[in-house]
Amino acid sequence: MRIKVGFGYDVHQLKAGRACRLGGVDMESELGPDGHSDADVVLHAICDAILGAAGLRDIGYHFPNTSVDFKDADSRNLLTEVMKLITAKGYTVGNIDATLVSEVPKIAPYIGEMQSTIAGLCTIQTDDVGVKATTSEKLGFVGSKQGIEAYAVVLLEKEA
Repeated sequence: MRIKVGFGYDVHQLKAGRACRLGGVDMESELGPDGHSDADVVLHAICDAILGAAGLRDIGYHFPNTSVDFKDADSRNLLTEVMKLITAKGYTVGNIDATLVSEVPKIAPYIGEMQSTIAGLCTIQTDDVGVKATTSEKLGFVGSKQGIEAYAVVLLEKEA
């Protein structure tokens, strides 16, 4: 079996009045990530990790923020398209580990649903998806609630 590891990172500003969807799950929050799409930093980081591991560049290459086709796009659909790309190359996802760095919203109540959603989109078991959340201890742009960021690592597998 051949394996590859990918790393992804994403960041978005937080704005009042924006919907908050993280890890494919809608959340109650006074602030939401702002971007061309739904700005789901967790799914964007996962997409980048998967694409990188497969040697398929990055999310901006496949879904450019200059295209009206992706304006207000649901990132769950973007991840579904990424999965089609790697499947065509013979890869499957082995596991995912993601970390969300945010002061708002509080993520703990949503982690199980995020794991289930991500697992379903990537056609893997829920226990093959790790989702962790932390704050930045009120430091920097995350700590001042100006932004939100996520990191992800992914293991891809391919039969030799």
